[in-house]
Amino acid sequence: MNTLIINSNSEQETSYLGNDIAMVLKANDFLCLSGDLGAGKSVLARAIIRHLAKDNNFEVPSPTYTLCQTYETSPTINHYDLYRISGMDEFNELGWQEALEIGCAIIEWPEQCFDKIPSNALHIVFKHQSETKRTIEISGYPNLLERIKRSLLIRKFLNTTPYEKFTRSPLMGDASARSYELIETEEETLLLMNAPELPDEPIIKDGKPYSQIAHLAENVTAFVAIDELLRKKGFAAPHLKTQDLDEGLLLIEHFGNELIIDETRAPIPDRYLASVEFLANLHLNKFQNDITLNSGEVYKIPLYDSQAILIEVDLLLEWYAPSQANSKISNEHAEAFKTIWSNLAKKVHTYEQSLVLRDYHSPNILWRKNQIGTDQIGVIDFQDAVLGPASYDVASLAQDARVDVSDELENQLVNHYIKLRLARDKGFEETAFRESYAIMAAQRATKILGIFIRLNERDGKPAYLKHLPRMQAYLKRSLKHPILADYKDWLDNVIKL
Repeated sequence: MNTLIINSNSEQETSYLGNDIAMVLKANDFLCLSGDLGAGKSVLARAIIRHLAKDNNFEVPSPTYTLCQTYETSPTINHYDLYRISGMDEFNELGWQEALEIGCAIIEWPEQCFDKIPSNALHIVFKHQSETKRTIEISGYPNLLERIKRSLLIRKFLNTTPYEKFTRSPLMGDASARSYELIETEEETLLLMNAPELPDEPIIKDGKPYSQIAHLAENVTAFVAIDELLRKKGFAAPHLKTQDLDEGLLLIEHFGNELIIDETRAPIPDRYLASVEFLANLHLNKFQNDITLNSGEVYKIPLYDSQAILIEVDLLLEWYAPSQANSKISNEHAEAFKTIWSNLAKKVHTYEQSLVLRDYHSPNILWRKNQIGTDQIGVIDFQDAVLGPASYDVASLAQDARVDVSDELENQLVNHYIKLRLARDKGFEETAFRESYAIMAAQRATKILGIFIRLNERDGKPAYLKHLPRMQAYLKRSLKHPILADYKDWLDNVIKL
């Protein structure tokens, strides 16, 4: 059995371990704490609960006599002390199995009830070495054990920074393998990006996995490269404070919490207009494939080639279409779909090409109210950037996948972008841009419809299904352009949006 051994020289070090464990807990995690009286079990449990409660002085009474204390943290914690329990029947009456379905359990003295600890439990065993020193052995449930190892690695990374004191708070992750933490120091508030290198994926075509064909970043080097490029061009990307490229850890500037949407998640038009002006300025620049990093390493920006465009729209065939038609799409219909998009992919590369940030929408655009002009726009999450159709990011913004952008606002944004480009670039062609915009907006909506179904069916993330009607509506808007007539016919005949 894989065992993690930690030497704690004080209660404070045990509390730090509790904080690090709390950072990665999820519903259904099950911690079994064993050891002699006074070994440190309650110290660890208290640190976990206080961290989740976001209060270092939070009252955490011992459940020795009550047997269980429940804390409405996120996730919910049920803290059990089984030292005085009569047996397994009494423990079952406490409803511990039901509690695990919606939260976590911390169980002190599990050996009082369990002849055999369940396989999804993590064992944390405390052993005295001296009055203050403990050896803490952690083993069991591999998934949680690996999460804890990663959390400990993050603390080790943070300990190498100039900040002597810091607190860690989890931030909501996204649909990718990346996660984020808010790091508060005495000097400033920062963001930690936790982006371990992607594991090997199944080969699906031409000896490559999906991520390589679609040109998705496999490590944080891509983020660093695009970050440095944007900053050198004068755009507001986060300043990199400390980095460990091998481990996929970055400590970066925090732009704050103001978004381009309001508290009801409705777009703030002036901020969306500023965001589209950011793109108009960005697209006035010329971008080369190669970026020389400050470290001297050379990073090559991928091309948003036909293979990438086609592998993305295929997600509709693989995931969305079967879910809507309740059956697999016929070979004839599938081949017709591929022909349509192969022709559109060739067409779109005849239009203006630029740097495509690729996730340029409300979650990744921060409003910097103390700045002026387009410096008010701070961008993050651009590690998947490619060189491709300039229209893509305009569509990403004007058909924001996470919020409802009205038809009126979308037209206002597109028209504003075109007006700015016409005023600044004599070579800009409005008709070509509108064609490119229609294609890439449809391509993006097609891809995302497939992704949202995949997130539900493969990854167990049903929350994304609520965005489906919005993406369907966006796609219907784009299909009004004559250049998408064949695709509209295909959808009308095969899926019925």
